[in-house]
Amino acid sequence: MTRLLLTLLVLAGATFTAHAERIKDLAQVAGVRENQLVGYGLVVGLDGTGDQTSQTPFTIQSIRNMLNQMGVTVPPTVNPQLKNVAAVMVHANLPPFAKPGATIDVTVSSMGNAKSLRGGSLIMTPMKGADGQIYAMAQGNLVVGGFGVAANDGSSITVNVPSVGRIPNGATVEREVATPFGQGDYLTLNLHRQDFTTATRMAQAIDKTLGPNSALAVDGSSVRVLAPADPAQRVSFMAIVENVELSPGDAPAKVVVNSRTGTVVIGNKVTVTAAAVTHGSLTVTISNDPIVSQPGPLSGGQTAVVDRNNISVEQKKNRMFLFNPGVSLDDIVQAVNGVGAAPGDLVAILEALKEAGALRAELIVI
Repeated sequence: MTRLLLTLLVLAGATFTAHAERIKDLAQVAGVRENQLVGYGLVVGLDGTGDQTSQTPFTIQSIRNMLNQMGVTVPPTVNPQLKNVAAVMVHANLPPFAKPGATIDVTVSSMGNAKSLRGGSLIMTPMKGADGQIYAMAQGNLVVGGFGVAANDGSSITVNVPSVGRIPNGATVEREVATPFGQGDYLTLNLHRQDFTTATRMAQAIDKTLGPNSALAVDGSSVRVLAPADPAQRVSFMAIVENVELSPGDAPAKVVVNSRTGTVVIGNKVTVTAAAVTHGSLTVTISNDPIVSQPGPLSGGQTAVVDRNNISVEQKKNRMFLFNPGVSLDDIVQAVNGVGAAPGDLVAILEALKEAGALRAELIVI
């Protein structure tokens, strides 16, 4: 029995019961989210692995601008050929409620043709948000997980990606992002997975904890909660709300098939209507078996090689699956395992059931 079918059999034999989950695991407060920051800067101190400035004019322009700000003027006729500098893009995620002075991690990626950023240092780089405002300043020594080595004869070896590095706590927050957490009369909880049943149960669980009419399910993906008017009380209020437990609605019936690896995952609620499926195959094999033709004595003939074709037909035993109405995951897997079917056979059966309209689930092939 294959590993795939063993896995499916374990899933089929398991007992699926309703379990309670916290609201903090099912939803997030609207407006309380991360914000993306991006910046452009220079990495210096490289060991000859920086940009080839003759092919990256923006690196030269950036160096000129930086030196001008430092009071150093480079004549226009001079084209410095530097190998220890690389132009980079810097990006980071600004967490919600981050205050000025807090630090965040940044990722630094080469823009030009630098071979490696290993050993380099990022010069002070402003980090901007989507509104064009500066929210953080990044600077520090890079930590690069990869490396590259080249020999004089042109041979080289590269491990991981040396043109990308990180700076832990490399950016300092300079500006706080405003959030609607302390504004308005309501707080909205957005579900991670849209489901009308879960939204309804969430509103009911909050009403049970805080009192009637405390929450309202707006649609299948959001629940509106009446919040205290005093912004200072909303933190403790949300601490209570996010720990309220409820049983989320069952996931939609789905069958996911990975056509590259042959992996099949069947959801708990997958059923089929009455159907009969037969599965078998006809194998035709044609083989070439050359033989040596030896002439008789004194016949004057010559030894020759003669082709002899063998044709064989093999009919595998057909497999018949009979599914009654309402057959569950357990019955499907047991039927397939009972005849020793391979993973490819299970995929073919599921596709046939879907085509016939007997599979009561969404079939997703990735």
